[in-house]
Amino acid sequence: MLLANKLIAIVGGGPGGLTLARLLQLKGANVRVYERDLDKDARVQGSTLDLHDESGLAAIRKANLLVAFKENFLPGADKKLIVNERAEVFFSDHETKVDENFGHEHFRPEIDRGSLRKILLESLQPETVVWDSHFISMEAQNGGWLLHFKKGPSAFADMVIAADGANSKIRPYITDIKAFYSGVTMLEGNVYHSKKATPHIDALNNGGKIMAFGNKKNVLLGQKGNGDLGFYTSFKADENWAANSGLNYADKTQLLTWFKKEYSEWSSIWYELFENATTPFIPRPIYCIPLNQTWKSLPNVTMLGDAAHVMPPFAGEGANMAMLDALELSESLTSDKYSTLQEAISFYETTMRRRAAIAAQESLENGERMHAEDALNTMLDMFGRH
Repeated sequence: MLLANKLIAIVGGGPGGLTLARLLQLKGANVRVYERDLDKDARVQGSTLDLHDESGLAAIRKANLLVAFKENFLPGADKKLIVNERAEVFFSDHETKVDENFGHEHFRPEIDRGSLRKILLESLQPETVVWDSHFISMEAQNGGWLLHFKKGPSAFADMVIAADGANSKIRPYITDIKAFYSGVTMLEGNVYHSKKATPHIDALNNGGKIMAFGNKKNVLLGQKGNGDLGFYTSFKADENWAANSGLNYADKTQLLTWFKKEYSEWSSIWYELFENATTPFIPRPIYCIPLNQTWKSLPNVTMLGDAAHVMPPFAGEGANMAMLDALELSESLTSDKYSTLQEAISFYETTMRRRAAIAAQESLENGERMHAEDALNTMLDMFGRH
């Protein structure tokens, strides 16, 4: 095996990095995951993920974790409502969507990010994850790389895999191609104990997710398994809106005033979200890879997930693409078809770029549809076809 007697460093402990670690360990590879979080409980995980049969779930099956996934996914959380700015329901699949239909191409079971992370972490060998390892830089050494961190000792690896997200510090070692701004910014908020804190929204949502469209703007929200609620306001804005808005993202009153002004035609039912959200809100300008990106593959460093192909979230492909990257990369690196690691990496990267470009194009097009004047009818047509 090409990885025999080699130490593999995966930088980043998100779904893609942890899935890759699990898959490589199943093949006998020596893997370390360097994660900047202090420990497994250091950070509140974001909104739920819906895994797709051909990507995220395919990786889960290959990792022999489907039983654990079924024990932890959220039945019914993939049920959705499409509403207008006044919260009037135009589409609901709450009465028709089954709670479990594994193996069906359109079944996309939801799972909390924290639950998925726990499943993956518990599947790894002890001491695989090196916590509190905030990657700073690396330098070539003895045919491999010496990794440097903000705290703690440096570490050597024969091969490095970047799984460190959209702002990857390893990507520049591979390519100088940068993502471009999509034109959309999202403002993320979270509500603890939504049944009590936001009873009107909670009753409307009924444990699923809501997509609200009106006046070229969106509100997107979904239930978490612990009873919390994650939501996003999504709108077209200048790339530097987050820095130049003058908003204090820790001030709920100020953010509610902003919402009332910018979403002036929207129902007061949405005010519950801002009145009861935990702070700070998180502004997220949405970026996307150039669809034609390419680079010459290196013999001992590559990347996956957002580090390789950040894209808008409007096709639900981010985590799924990262986990499929992990699956395809693990198979390339452990295959006997390639004579060198560089050849194996090149095959993976060529396939990955082609696949990611298609998903990114779909995400960009969906983003335009969702922020258009007639977004509601467009999205109703789209979901009606399914």
